[in-house]
Formats: sequence, C-alpha cells, structure tokens
Amino acid sequence: MDEGRTAVLRMLQDDIAARVLGISLVVVGKGSATLTMTVTETMVNGHNIAHGGYLFTLADTAFAAACNSHGPVTVASGADVSFITPAHVGDRLTAQADERIRFGRNGIYDVTVYRNDRPDDVVLEFRGRSRTIGR
Repeated sequence: MDEGRTAVLRMLQDDIAARVLGISLVVVGKGSATLTMTVTETMVNGHNIAHGGYLFTLADTAFAAACNSHGPVTVASGADVSFITPAHVGDRLTAQADERIRFGRNGIYDVTVYRNDRPDDVVLEFRGRSRTIGR
C-alpha cells in the first residue's frame, strides 16, 4: 500500500465526526477521492432538507482525503461552497474530489457532491484550498 493511501486511511480511521456521520471511503488515488454518506433524519434542518453543515462536512472530508493522498499532512486553508439543490432523508450522497493544481505547499481541489449515484444530479460544488504542513 502506498504512503498516500495509508495516510488517508489513518486520517479517516481517526476522524470521529466522519465515522459518526457514516461517511465512507469508496476510492482514493493521487489527488482524488470518492466518499459517500446517506442523509439521515438527524441531518435535516427546520425546512426538512439536509443541513448545509452536514453537506459541507461530506465535501470537506472528501477534499481532505484527496489532498492528503500524496502523503504529507495537509490541511484546509480555505473553502467555498455553492449549494445547488437540496438533499433529503434517504438520499445517498457521493462526494468526488479532484485535484486541480499543487504548487509549493499549496493546492486547489474541486469537490462535486451528487445524489443517488447520478453524477448529473448535483447537490453542491465545493472548492478547497490546501496547505501542506508536515511529512
């Protein structure tokens, strides 16, 4: 197993928040990762749609997996999210994170979250900026 995949698996194993939310790793490659989460009744807001914070957490976790796939400890330096369409209880969400560029200790990653295995049914778009802080 390569150093990057090992680093991601270790990071996710220690991520209590992701584990409690049922976030699961599907695949990780150099600069990319795919994770899933199913929206539960405890994740909806007063409008009976998925709370944006939970959606952000899924996207952020996929971003973290992608930017740590190179091995060194890498953290977020910033992120922006656009909510496209609401998610509901029972929706199985997939977050696909892809590296756009790495330069020095910095990187830019895009994450698309879509519903029920349909990449054309986009729930949100996320752009994360990373900073490598360790080896």
